[in-house]
Amino acid sequence: MPAIKNIHLKLLFSSFLLPAFFSCDKSKEQSPTDSQNPNEITFIGLSNIGGDQGDYKIIKVTKESIRAEQGTTALRTHKEWDSVMSAETWKHLISSINTKDLDEIESSPSKQSVDGIDETFQIRTPKKSHIYVNSYADTLHYKQLKQFKEHLNLILPKEYR
Repeated sequence: MPAIKNIHLKLLFSSFLLPAFFSCDKSKEQSPTDSQNPNEITFIGLSNIGGDQGDYKIIKVTKESIRAEQGTTALRTHKEWDSVMSAETWKHLISSINTKDLDEIESSPSKQSVDGIDETFQIRTPKKSHIYVNSYADTLHYKQLKQFKEHLNLILPKEYR
């Protein structure tokens, strides 16, 4: 019987101690995201993954850089490309994207289950992360992402388009 009481006391004590521990006020330093515009785009990822051979193309873009990789898992091929991003190029790339409309874009079902290729966009702001799968079916709101892809194709080497 005393063992049961000890377990209950330990649980009760832990339930009060843990919240107190996590609520301790540490000296607050300004985080990098506090000074940023909450609607400013910080990252855009675009991937095309799927197919019967396991094809993939992944592009990651930030203010400072662009990275592309592609390959085929069945053939065990993989290649990568990196480049520095200028401020002007970044502004041109994201100029077509209106962050206020990002919540309106709709995804569509995955096509990978039938050996199709899924196009996935990830757009991050300090406030939120948006992920879209096969959003090209949303013809009304996809236009800004399509424009982004067109701008991106002007930057990427031919083999990564």
